Amino acid sequence: MKTKTQKAKRKRPNRKVMTVKKKQSQPDQRKNPTPALHRCFKHQQIRTKTRRQRKKASLLLKLSSVVFTDKRITALLFFSAKADESNDSESEKEEKTKKKKGKGKKKKERSPSPEIEFDNLEKFVMEPAPQGVTVKCRVTRDQRGMDKSLYPLYYLHLDNEKKTFLLAGRKRKKSTTSNYLISIDATDLSRGGENFVGKLRSNLMGTKFTVFDNAVNPEKALPDMSNARQELAGIIYETNVLGIKGPRRMTVIIPGMSKDNERVPLRPRNECDGLLIRFQNRRMENLIELHNKTPVWNEETASHVLNFNGRVTQASIKNFQIVHNKDLDYIVMQFGRIADDIFTLDYNYPLCAVQAFAIALSSFDGKIACE
Repeated sequence: MKTKTQKAKRKRPNRKVMTVKKKQSQPDQRKNPTPALHRCFKHQQIRTKTRRQRKKASLLLKLSSVVFTDKRITALLFFSAKADESNDSESEKEEKTKKKKGKGKKKKERSPSPEIEFDNLEKFVMEPAPQGVTVKCRVTRDQRGMDKSLYPLYYLHLDNEKKTFLLAGRKRKKSTTSNYLISIDATDLSRGGENFVGKLRSNLMGTKFTVFDNAVNPEKALPDMSNARQELAGIIYETNVLGIKGPRRMTVIIPGMSKDNERVPLRPRNECDGLLIRFQNRRMENLIELHNKTPVWNEETASHVLNFNGRVTQASIKNFQIVHNKDLDYIVMQFGRIADDIFTLDYNYPLCAVQAFAIALSSFDGKIACE
């Protein structure tokens, strides 16, 4: 049997005894600070040195970065300025090249009419063109509307910046033959109006035309024929059915010129004494005979060609040049198409505006035996 003491021994195992040592009192730093702070001061001094060096190094780095950035900025500005200059130079070069290209592609502009001034329009359109001056004009055709498709209106303007109006013409409706009235007012195209300056009349076949001024019919004129109408021009188109004979052939007869460069008045008493009958009978006293210039055949274009010096741009049967047989280089008149309803008309001495405009109107009229 085990005794109680043995049981107690079993219940109470051996334990190591832990002795707690008292903390040794640390020396007071305040009393003798020198030995304790000596090392720390050294370390602190070393730290401060390293911090100062670091600050200086950081400051140097910052300064160097600032300088670098400044240099970089200046360099960037320099290069950007250079780039702008190069871009400007390139843009200038491109503009120059465009201008050069535009100059090459630009079409030749038609030379406008020289500055022609006048005070009296009626007097100007009846007088011959000044010698050495080509009067450049433009004819426009207005055929809008029901009636105008058959009876269009025609207008003659100077081919200048102001587009000075000269004449207007229209075909009379109630007439057995083609009869055109010519006026100096675009809104007044009546036979009895004050602005009526002339007319163009054809035969039944539309091959012969006569141009008159605005004076009185010979049957109603005075005995001395001082107020009788003058014949300004006669136009003859050679018969050419279906164009077998080639391009149009036309002859223009106008009154001769005096020594003072004035038109010789021709006032026939009847139709048997007019320009056309005189030409038919070869009575050419005080008359000038003109013909259209014969076009030259061009094999490349397979067509007849005339040199209009840039004044005509479209092919048409109505294009023609009128010359004298003695001087084929002197073009008295030329007429040609530049658009559907726009034509150029240039005339020289001895023609006047009414004569040239009437010749152009005769080319518009339909001709049974000529086309």
